[in-house]
Amino acid sequence: MLSTFHSRVRAVAVVGMAGVVAAVGAVTQHASAAEVAAPTAVGADARRVDIPRIATTIKPPAGSRPVGAYVVTRGTQTYTCAGGVFTGGSVPEAQLVGTGGRVHHFRGPSWQSERDGSLITAKKTAESPRPGTVPELLLTVDTHTGTGILSNVAYISRLLTSGGVAPAGACTDGETAAVPYGAVYVFWAAKR
Repeated sequence: MLSTFHSRVRAVAVVGMAGVVAAVGAVTQHASAAEVAAPTAVGADARRVDIPRIATTIKPPAGSRPVGAYVVTRGTQTYTCAGGVFTGGSVPEAQLVGTGGRVHHFRGPSWQSERDGSLITAKKTAESPRPGTVPELLLTVDTHTGTGILSNVAYISRLLTSGGVAPAGACTDGETAAVPYGAVYVFWAAKR
């Protein structure tokens, strides 16, 4: 399963930023020279990502403009066992690389730029199911901290998801399971 995940990440990285521009318009942030060096799992230029057509149910509001696109280079969704099964919400832990450098995604859900420290939290607005993987999402940003790459983000799309589904079967209450996942995140500014 992990090799399938890495293959998918490589495939997303190879297609190129042209796919983002074709699907959502120009993305304005650029990684610094130090941030261009990417893990081998995503190729020589991790800023290159491809965005498919976005399902109508999870599109950001009309007039929103993309300000960054990022691919998960390493990520997990962690589930806690309750009532003998892994169920309920998961806690993300992921490293993203994209047009604005590196971003850490973690509990909250929160995203923090490793370049400038800007931080956002968001809440799920809508979802679009994908068989065998966590759903694609539209999230609405509810808090901003600091200034920088993420300071004007109003919406986040989680797209091209793979993996991350809660384990099936019995478990011991309180036990946790971290399940690898992949996705592309697009950050959007609100209509001006």
